[in-house]
Amino acid sequence: MKQEQSLLQIIAGNSGRFIGLILLIVLAFVLAYLAETIAAKKDLREGRKSEGILTPRKMAIIGVFSAISFVLMLIEFPLPIAPSFYKFDFSDIPALIVGFAAGPFAGVMVEFIKVTLNVLIQGTTSAFVGEIANFVIGASFVMVASIVYRFKRTRKTALIGCILATLCIAFIGAALNAFFMIPAYALMFGGVENILKAGTEIYPFVDNLFTFCLFCVAPFNLVKGIVHSAVTFLIYKQISPILKAEPMLVAKKKTVEADA
Repeated sequence: MKQEQSLLQIIAGNSGRFIGLILLIVLAFVLAYLAETIAAKKDLREGRKSEGILTPRKMAIIGVFSAISFVLMLIEFPLPIAPSFYKFDFSDIPALIVGFAAGPFAGVMVEFIKVTLNVLIQGTTSAFVGEIANFVIGASFVMVASIVYRFKRTRKTALIGCILATLCIAFIGAALNAFFMIPAYALMFGGVENILKAGTEIYPFVDNLFTFCLFCVAPFNLVKGIVHSAVTFLIYKQISPILKAEPMLVAKKKTVEADA
């Protein structure tokens, strides 16, 4: 009971930031939906078939990869370039794969389900601020990369999308930490100074919120984006045929013809 009361007090103390983060969640879904809609209209104008935003095939892919993403989220570890409370994991890779294979909206859905499962099973130690920020950063990464790829499906645009997405999360991650996460954590853990101290232990010149976000948060997210992009590039080509409807339909057609 005391723990629940304490959690409610923390949420109440961060109500403004909490509402802001909720709005960012809504914005992520709206942007992904709009991108899918615009891309679908472009496909139709150019005489190409366009799959719906949430078809049974896509929902099946979302379900499977959300589970994989959740499991990967549990395997986390710190990086020496950032304070130990920033944990690195590979959970954005399944979401990025889904974003490439099934569109940005599906990729964002994987991020949302992953974080929701984590909260339901693991609980929260940050009054949901950390979990929502995790979603916003992950969704930004997946959305930017997959939107670029959605409009022109080539290896080059996938690379460009991943580069832009990595730069995007470096900026968004730093901004979220500066305006949402660190102020919220400061209320929970005894002030901003205690958080900045963790950065100073790694980089002696980190002595304020700006330098902390610039030299601790941004590089952490840059590394995260680069690693996730590289791993996705290595494995996507091998697994993409089983994620796409066309190869499965062709295989089925050949089987029917052979039986006939």
